[in-house]
Amino acid sequence: MRLIDVEHQGIPHVIGAWLVDGVLIDPGPASTVPTLLSRLDGERPRAIAATHIHLDHSGAAGTLARAWPDVEVWVHERGAPHLADPGNLLRSAARLYGDAMDRLWGETLPVPQERLRVLGDGGEVDGFRHAYTPGHASHHVAFLHEDSGTAFTGDVAGVRIGDGVGGVLVNAPTPPPDVDLEAWERSLQVIEAWRPSAVAPTHFGRHEDVEAHLAALREYLAEWGAKARDLDRDAWIAGYRERIAGSSEVPAIEEAMPVEQQYLGLERYWSKRS
Repeated sequence: MRLIDVEHQGIPHVIGAWLVDGVLIDPGPASTVPTLLSRLDGERPRAIAATHIHLDHSGAAGTLARAWPDVEVWVHERGAPHLADPGNLLRSAARLYGDAMDRLWGETLPVPQERLRVLGDGGEVDGFRHAYTPGHASHHVAFLHEDSGTAFTGDVAGVRIGDGVGGVLVNAPTPPPDVDLEAWERSLQVIEAWRPSAVAPTHFGRHEDVEAHLAALREYLAEWGAKARDLDRDAWIAGYRERIAGSSEVPAIEEAMPVEQQYLGLERYWSKRS
């Protein structure tokens, strides 16, 4: 089991790709492929597993599929069409990132349809259990590596990049358009039912204090979800920045979770609810 820091935008601890029993989980964006390949040092995976199709998690899949013509890509059925034809995904992302698209994500290539291994809402695949885990995104899955008991959770188990002065610091990535707090709680219950020995979020690392980690995430979702309903944008962002200020990893946290997007996703959630 190897954690490969792809150093997005030159910043450590933003995006971690995992190589586990020959499966590369969340390879990152196309812009970090040179770093990923350098650190793989010629090792070729047998499969790529995408927890979801956001560009920071699986934007590199098409580039890697071209480089490795015998490697299949695992993705949930809701996300599969967007890996095969990323046009709509890229247009949606461009509304958030504008002129920074190329700098942040590079050229996102399609994955040939025949190379996709399309996953349903639950099952097993080559030594991994998988389950549908929406909340952060409507096409999100998590993977449990059966031998180690490690749950590879993409974004649904939050972002933990360093810890705060008071202990465990877990934040929830809540960009538009798919945030659903009720679905998120159901997904956390799915992960808990696996009784994993550790959780490994893409942002970042592997954490064995599973109970404390998930408790901190639930606390964040309850508190900062409600604040997005009750506060305006500037007040929410100021409070969030104060929350993370005690971490030694503030640049990495803000790179993994652009702060304005955190508010916008929750604001959209409450708007749909009303």
